[in-house]
Amino acid sequence: MIAIHPTDAELRRAYGGKRVFLTGHTGFKGGWLSLWLAELGAEVWGYALAPDTSPSLFEAATVASACHHQVADVRDLSSLREALRLARPDVVFHLAAQPLVRLSYDRPLDTLTTNVVGTAHLLEALRLEQIRCAVVVVTSDKCYENREWIHGYREAEPMGGHDVYSMSKGATELLVAAWRRSFFHPARLADHGVAIATARAGNVVGGGDWSRDRIVPDAVLALVAGRDISVRNPSAVRPWQHVLEPLGGYLLLGSNLMATNQPGRYCEGWNFGPRFEDARPVRDVVDSIVRHWGSGGWIDCHSPDAPHEAGLLRLSIDKAQANLGWSPRWHFDEAFERTVDWYKAFYSSTGPKDMKALCLDQIAAYMGATQGGAV
Repeated sequence: MIAIHPTDAELRRAYGGKRVFLTGHTGFKGGWLSLWLAELGAEVWGYALAPDTSPSLFEAATVASACHHQVADVRDLSSLREALRLARPDVVFHLAAQPLVRLSYDRPLDTLTTNVVGTAHLLEALRLEQIRCAVVVVTSDKCYENREWIHGYREAEPMGGHDVYSMSKGATELLVAAWRRSFFHPARLADHGVAIATARAGNVVGGGDWSRDRIVPDAVLALVAGRDISVRNPSAVRPWQHVLEPLGGYLLLGSNLMATNQPGRYCEGWNFGPRFEDARPVRDVVDSIVRHWGSGGWIDCHSPDAPHEAGLLRLSIDKAQANLGWSPRWHFDEAFERTVDWYKAFYSSTGPKDMKALCLDQIAAYMGATQGGAV
């Protein structure tokens, strides 16, 4: 099939002048989405904890300048209700989360309360405040019960998870489905006005991620320090994609939820992953990073005593391609080339460049990428 993708003009028509409530705007994905939404002409209301890394994309790209910035916790229902009452959004993107598998072994209760209870608070706040809007709840590719299959997981497959993080994302999917059936059923959209969908992305990469125990930040920090990159699981296969790929999918999904006269068609779960061939082992990731960096190397530091992490994970994107007209634009190597370019600019010997401008340049390049292509 020939893939279609929303144009910049279509997204500007969808989001220009809209009020957007974005949880998790101080995080990696949330920061990129804040900048993109503001560039599209939306008024963005950000609600999140303070950045949990230093440096952070939020500070490096001055994300606060693109939104109404509020430091608050999704586990605080009264604060969340007040923020939503003030914003009165047309669309909500819920990205606030504890996003790390390995950290969930150290902080299981924080992971559960943030990812599951925090989502319940958001949906309950929308119900109590009677806000009519579209809602995109972002979970993870790890929400599926992973049986280490070679094929990509489809949206209707069982939720599960070996670790607390993965389980929390599967539980979040079930929670959203329960709230949708109980309070926000698509068949009664005219009454309640809330159209809810969930979005499941692959392993995202891009400039501005400094999260602990993620391969790209680990690799960049090692290269900057002149050290070999320590790689925990070089054979582990993941669905790698540049952060702009799923964000474009979220924006397209949100625009359909706002505009559709067929609400039941979009109030579901959606996968936004890379092409099948771009689910590659971690060794290919570090090889690409080293090649684009221009120097360095890596060593295998696998330990049999390390916490469990999936060895093989792929996503099927057939549904998003067929029913949303979404498809990836940047292949594996370009995703990592763009990522390395961002970090090289930040760690330049003459000092960091204008990182917000670089983010916007990459967004423009992504939107200007050739549309279509064999899938």
